[in-house]
Amino acid sequence: MSDFRSDFIRFAIAENVLCFGEFTTKAKRLSPYFFNSGLFNHGESLGRLGQFYADAAIASGVAFDMVFGPAYKGIPLAAATAIGLAAKGRNVPYCFNRKEAKDHGEGGNLVGAPLKGRVLIVDDVITDGASKRESVEWIRAAGAEPAGVLIAFDRQERGQGERSAISEFESEYGIPVISIAKLENLVGFLQTQPALEQNLQAVESYRAQYGAS
Repeated sequence: MSDFRSDFIRFAIAENVLCFGEFTTKAKRLSPYFFNSGLFNHGESLGRLGQFYADAAIASGVAFDMVFGPAYKGIPLAAATAIGLAAKGRNVPYCFNRKEAKDHGEGGNLVGAPLKGRVLIVDDVITDGASKRESVEWIRAAGAEPAGVLIAFDRQERGQGERSAISEFESEYGIPVISIAKLENLVGFLQTQPALEQNLQAVESYRAQYGAS
């Protein structure tokens, strides 16, 4: 596992963003872990999170000219990613959308830099892919090109069929989905933590039951 992926798992656990127990997912499955990016809710944690997003974007090798954050969670994530990239020598513009168009001032649905070139969509997770599909439509309508989607955590869990929502999205749009870390990285991390052995067994059991093919 790349160091930043292991470090991210450790960071998410320390911030209680990634926690263990019994949680009911949107698909009504009883999960032994839960990832809630909304708990990266103070300046220091958001700053570190932006660094991890930047690391994942650079490591992916995906070519992009700017970042876009879908409302609402994607807005601070796109800003944090742009700051993280600038700290690593990649100064790129960013943009985000409003849920409702503004009919005064500058107007419109988009805020920030103009959508152009190759655009990297930044969000927390992909559940059903709806907001990411909307983002692709915004980008293409502006005459720009969606370059990929960057998320924090990939549960690698199948949807209604055998494939995950991420796999279905990639097939539909022909663009890659990048993650800072995946379920397999979480399992690898837990294998190095004897104190978390009970959680490892529960996560591996859940993966065996619901993991995407």
